[in-house]
Amino acid sequence: MKERVAFFLLWIFSIFTAIILVLIVSDIIIKGAPHISLDFLLEEPRKMGKEGGVFSVIVSTIYIVVLSIIFAAPIGVAASVYLAEYAKESTMLNIIRFGTEALAGIPSIIYGLFGYSFFVFFLDLKYSILSGALTLTLMILPTIIKTSEEAIKAVPKSYREGSLALGATKLQTIRKIIIPDAIPGILTGLILGIGRVVGESAAVLYTAGSSLGIPDSIFRPGRTLSVHLYTLASEGISIENTYATAVILIALVFIINFSANTLINRIFIARRR
Repeated sequence: MKERVAFFLLWIFSIFTAIILVLIVSDIIIKGAPHISLDFLLEEPRKMGKEGGVFSVIVSTIYIVVLSIIFAAPIGVAASVYLAEYAKESTMLNIIRFGTEALAGIPSIIYGLFGYSFFVFFLDLKYSILSGALTLTLMILPTIIKTSEEAIKAVPKSYREGSLALGATKLQTIRKIIIPDAIPGILTGLILGIGRVVGESAAVLYTAGSSLGIPDSIFRPGRTLSVHLYTLASEGISIENTYATAVILIALVFIINFSANTLINRIFIARRR
């Protein structure tokens, strides 16, 4: 009886969570979808976003997402390999892990202020796509490191022993056996990181700026979808464009997650063969 009651409660809470998600997404889609058109996707924003579309905003978002992953992925995976395969239990290792977990819990506005003072002013990168990408890199590194480390630890120990027994070095074992087997878990960490980058506004607003128009280089400022959404909503510029931008943001996150999950499933199938 206790097991049935516990199962029923878990089932109710899961359904409740799903219903909340459906209600939020449905409300945004119902209010925003009618205002989305091809012109809205391909036109530049006019009058601070009151008119026109979101083309340059989408481009700026893609720039920042791609740069952030380019910076964060190799650093995060390399750090996770060190923590999982090379580091020995010690006080220093505990400090590193504590620092990683602490960084994951720091509010995004703190990252924004740090990026504003360090990247924008100290390094003189000014408001730019590069400043925003570097700040977001610091934000998503803890997630990538922790997820990748757990994925590497999940690789069976027998794989390592078999590879070493055949004469492979530790580096060859990591590069050809462990990392390929841990790829699905590593990609999961990257997906979580991309989701946070796409939806972040505070840190980007203080580092990448809020300029409209397509940035002609990574040293120019730009406005991401989340910042554009925040600006439209907070200043009451256009409720219609606010909901339409929200729909595009949700669609972008959905496309990224769907594509990544499809890739992970194909990797699983290929490895099973």
